Amino acid sequence: MLHRALGASGIDVSVLSLGSWRTYEHISREQGLAVMRAAQECGIDFLDDARYNDETGTAPLATGYSEVVFGELFRAAGWRRDEAVVANKLWWEFWPGESARQELDSSLTRMGFDYVDLIYATTPPEGLGAAEIVDSVAGLISSGKARAWGVVNWQPGLLAEATRIASANGTPPPAAAQVAYNVVWRSSLEGAEESAALEESGAGVVASAVLVYGALTGKYAHAEATGRIAAKLDEPLIKQALDAAPGLVELAARFSTTPAALAIAFALAGPRVASVLFGATRPEQVLANAEALDVDPAAVAELQSSRG
Repeated sequence: MLHRALGASGIDVSVLSLGSWRTYEHISREQGLAVMRAAQECGIDFLDDARYNDETGTAPLATGYSEVVFGELFRAAGWRRDEAVVANKLWWEFWPGESARQELDSSLTRMGFDYVDLIYATTPPEGLGAAEIVDSVAGLISSGKARAWGVVNWQPGLLAEATRIASANGTPPPAAAQVAYNVVWRSSLEGAEESAALEESGAGVVASAVLVYGALTGKYAHAEATGRIAAKLDEPLIKQALDAAPGLVELAARFSTTPAALAIAFALAGPRVASVLFGATRPEQVLANAEALDVDPAAVAELQSSRG
C-alpha cells in the first residue's frame, strides 16, 4: 500500500483510508471485524472514526456508541496503536458549553484511546471563529491528545483565514482537508478559490464521497436497487452522478476494471490528494476497492479529460 504525507504534520497515511460512517453499529461484530482485517490485509492503516447518535434504537448510549464499537473492533483486530493513523471529529454540537478538549476527551474515553493522530474540525457553528478553533486545536496537539488537525468541508475563505492565524501564532497549520471530490463534484479541489486555499494551507486532501454513495457504480440503474440514496434519486446532485454512471461503467469495462475502482483511482489522482476515504460493510468491498491501485492510468486520464 502506497503512503503519502499528510500536509506538514510528519504523518504518512495509506492512500486508501477506511471510514466508519454509520457502519459498525449496523452490522454484526463478526462482520465488522472481517472488514477491519480486510483493511489490514490490504495495508490500509488510516482509519476514520466519529461520534454519531444512535440510529438503531438498541445502543446503550444515545450518542457515541459508534466510537465504543470502533475501539473494540480495533483491538479485536490486533492493531497496535502506533501502527495505525486514527482520525476523529469535533462536531461542536454542544459548544460553547463543551470545549474542544472536553469533546475529544469524551471521544477518547469511549474509544479506549489515549490520543488520536488527526482531529478534524467540522464546519463551525455561528459565533465560533477561526481564531478560537486554531487556539483550541493547538492546545489539543500540545497536550498530546492529538498529533495533527484538519478540517471537514470548510469554505475556502475560512480555511485560508485559519491558515494565516496559525502562521501568525506559530501553531500547526491544518494538515488535512476532508472534502467531497469525485468525477462529477470537482470544484472542491479544482475550483480557483478552493485550490488557492488548499495550496496556502499545505493540507493534504482526504477525498470523500468518491462514489457519491454508490451512485457512480451503476447499481441504481436497476429499478429494484436498494441503498442509502434509494429514496433520493431525483435530487439534483445525486441525479448528476446517476447520469454519469453509464459512461463510467462503459469506461471501466474497456479497461477491465470496476466502476468503483475507477472512481477511486480518479479521486486518488486529484490535486493534493493524500488519501481516498471509503466505507465498507463487507470485507469483499474493501478488497475490491483496493483494486483502484491497479487501474490503468490511461483510464484515469480519459476520465479527467471528461466532465463526468
